[in-house]
Amino acid sequence: MTAKTLTCRVSEVEDLTPDVFRVYLEGRAEAVAHAAGQYLEVELGEGEWVPFSIANAHGGDGRIELHIQHWPERSNSTRLREMMMVAEHLTLRLPGGDCMLDPDSQRPLLLVGAGTGFAQMKAITEAALAEDPQRNIEIWWAAKERRDFYLESLPRAWAERFTQVHFHAVSEAELPADFADSRVHGHQGRVDAVLAERLSDVSAHDVYLSGSPGMVYACVDVLASCGLVPSRVFSDVFAYAPRDPLVPTVGSLIRESGA
Repeated sequence: MTAKTLTCRVSEVEDLTPDVFRVYLEGRAEAVAHAAGQYLEVELGEGEWVPFSIANAHGGDGRIELHIQHWPERSNSTRLREMMMVAEHLTLRLPGGDCMLDPDSQRPLLLVGAGTGFAQMKAITEAALAEDPQRNIEIWWAAKERRDFYLESLPRAWAERFTQVHFHAVSEAELPADFADSRVHGHQGRVDAVLAERLSDVSAHDVYLSGSPGMVYACVDVLASCGLVPSRVFSDVFAYAPRDPLVPTVGSLIRESGA
């Protein structure tokens, strides 16, 4: 799809936590068409564009959902927050990005997102389940503490409704003992270290990663030790912060024999 510039109406702004808010936009359905996993850019000022993952699969209703992290100490974040609260319309450029759900693949999905990187994983999950409710999907969401899982109830609901969906919450702070449920799992630690400990073979999976370059490449290095197929791993990081080789022959964390 060719990117286009258009104006959309701001229909709702909702605080999900003190640090994350959700914005709903409305535009012409054909104008806001996008593939699951793509992003848009919001015009913040003259020639200043800020990218955000589109948090919903295209539904044909002209609706767009964004999840936005608010950093009060950052001037751009404060300006964006203020603009979202008072603006009736926003100028957007979309769609962008090549990290999108492959419509020709039926491989199990391993989705790894940190913070508001969950937005991209949400859109991919929605599209995948709409196409095939039996598809195997593992959602790994990394955050500092439980409150940062700002839509925790949603992946819990997916895991409850779809027997092939598993939700893994990875928190730097300890999670309560009763966090786990059927197909819902709580882990403590850095997401790359937890993946190294919990996964053994991802060679059959399509892997999608959303987060900072450091987080994404740390996970790639771990997954390389678990049989990651270079052609089946996707992230926007690969476009704006490329490295060579993308996937090393041997991961940075190697399992010791019997681990």
